Amino acid sequence: MDGVKTESDHRENGKSCKSVTLEELREKMAEFAKERDWDRFHSPRNLLLALVGEVGELSEIFQWKGEVPKGLPDWKAEEKEHLGEELSDVLLYLVRLADICGVDLGSAALRKLQLNAIKYPVKLCKGSSAKHTSYNSGSTGNQ
Repeated sequence: MDGVKTESDHRENGKSCKSVTLEELREKMAEFAKERDWDRFHSPRNLLLALVGEVGELSEIFQWKGEVPKGLPDWKAEEKEHLGEELSDVLLYLVRLADICGVDLGSAALRKLQLNAIKYPVKLCKGSSAKHTSYNSGSTGNQ
């Protein structure tokens, strides 16, 4: 999507970075689909299936690599670029699906974080990957 303009620019590690809001992505995706007359194909079901397909492509990048360290220090620039493209595909389909379903994704995500803070109180789960249902049973196994 050429010509994506953002409201705020900043510098990170000496590089210029642009902050893009979910609303900007939503608007750009809606415009992108409208210009191509794709709205008629963008049903919730079709978008969900496309999203699942993109998650599959994202998964293939990590398939057979085992655990990889944060930051992917051993990855080539081309591999990281490909990863960025697949992550972007997932994000864009998710934003489009939320828009078509009438869900404010940013608000929904913030609400979910609040619910998770209640479900996973720091005192009970700090340093543990146990599921919230195991707190009462004393189990702290990895999930």
